[in-house]
Amino acid sequence: MKLSSVLRWGAPALAVGLMAAGAAFAQDAAAPAAEAAAPAAAAATVNKGDVTWMMTAAVLVLLMTVPGLALFYGGLVRAKNMLSILMQVSTIACVMMLVWVVYGYSLAFSGGNAFIGDLSKMFLMGVTTESLSDTFSADVKIPEFAFIAFQMTFAAITPALIIGGFAERIKFSAAIVFAVLWATFVYFPIAHMVWASNGLIFGWGALDFAGGTVVHINSGVAALVGALVLGKRIGYGKDILAPHNLPMTLIGAGLLWVGWFGFNAGSNLEANATTTLAVLNTFVATAAAGVAWMLVEWASKGKPSMLGLASGMVAGLVAITPAAGVSGPMGAIVLGLVAGVVCYLFCTSVKNALGYDDSLDVFGIHGVGGIIGAIGTGIVVSPALGGMGVKDYEMVGQVITQIKAIGVTIVWTGVVSFILYKIIDVVIGLRVTEEAEREGLDLTSHGERAYHS
Repeated sequence: MKLSSVLRWGAPALAVGLMAAGAAFAQDAAAPAAEAAAPAAAAATVNKGDVTWMMTAAVLVLLMTVPGLALFYGGLVRAKNMLSILMQVSTIACVMMLVWVVYGYSLAFSGGNAFIGDLSKMFLMGVTTESLSDTFSADVKIPEFAFIAFQMTFAAITPALIIGGFAERIKFSAAIVFAVLWATFVYFPIAHMVWASNGLIFGWGALDFAGGTVVHINSGVAALVGALVLGKRIGYGKDILAPHNLPMTLIGAGLLWVGWFGFNAGSNLEANATTTLAVLNTFVATAAAGVAWMLVEWASKGKPSMLGLASGMVAGLVAITPAAGVSGPMGAIVLGLVAGVVCYLFCTSVKNALGYDDSLDVFGIHGVGGIIGAIGTGIVVSPALGGMGVKDYEMVGQVITQIKAIGVTIVWTGVVSFILYKIIDVVIGLRVTEEAEREGLDLTSHGERAYHS
């Protein structure tokens, strides 16, 4: 072949070959770098949809407390105590938010042992905008600040629930001091035991999706103990102590229901199919319990009441809380129906027979409803009943585990709450004077009235 022909055809071919070889070399050289960069990029990536949902859920749980719980409780007390209950709920929520970021979050979710966390994150030390939370699952990562804010709303509402048990007769100062001490020695340890990866109850495999033990049984038992320690309201069983504004109570119940979607569905910590299941279950369990309470009351008293419907709705919300993300919708309806009937009977027949004054039926709804939900979770999680199942699930064993978790919660909160009430009673006194109680706590404790005629 002539030299000119070689140059004519060989030069372009050589150029193409060199370009291909260069590209291949560059690709091979870049591969290790890309592979090295990939894990770092994946670790730093947070799903913006999950973050948005968690921030929304935190705000929804705040809605449950202020104004939801405040209005629900406010409508149930007499007019002369309306502002006092609003003040107690709102102040406890504010104080608990501060306590949570100072040391509560650390005690609940940092290190420690099987019973309580440590103080390694006191004052949120070491938490930055780059910190990620993988508390419940290594596969779910959200900014730690989002997790802190969400769990803060749980810590805010739980002590506020308790005050309904002894409404209309506790000193404002005593209520606030008790809330702080109770959160420190009861709520934070129970939250750690149930939800922290090294917690005692978590290690047993007990299921509590959104707080059946941590929030509802915990607060319900503390409210019952408080009602017994403080004693009955003046005129209980003799005078009419009827709610002063039932429309306000229904508004509060409605706000609780709306906020509860953040409470239950937010506990999944991400926006996925399980989140949608928790939303649906929060709809149908609540509806079932409201209808069940209304029908039983209608049958026994001859008339259905709005107070009964509202109370039943809250009972359904409580019962589905521990099972929200693991029960099928039909199981959720069954839980709601059972809670509506049993809580009604407990708040009427059982309460009247025992004669204690749980002013706003905190134990009858949250305590009893929470127990029904916690035990029922061990049943409705069964795949055979439409539940989502758990690893190595066996119904009898799971129910026994649920009962153990309930037992620890009842004993812990019952004993510690009693001690705290007694200490506060000795140091500053728990109950207002008889004169102040008769006049009403709005004026005697806060110097203002809810209504002016």
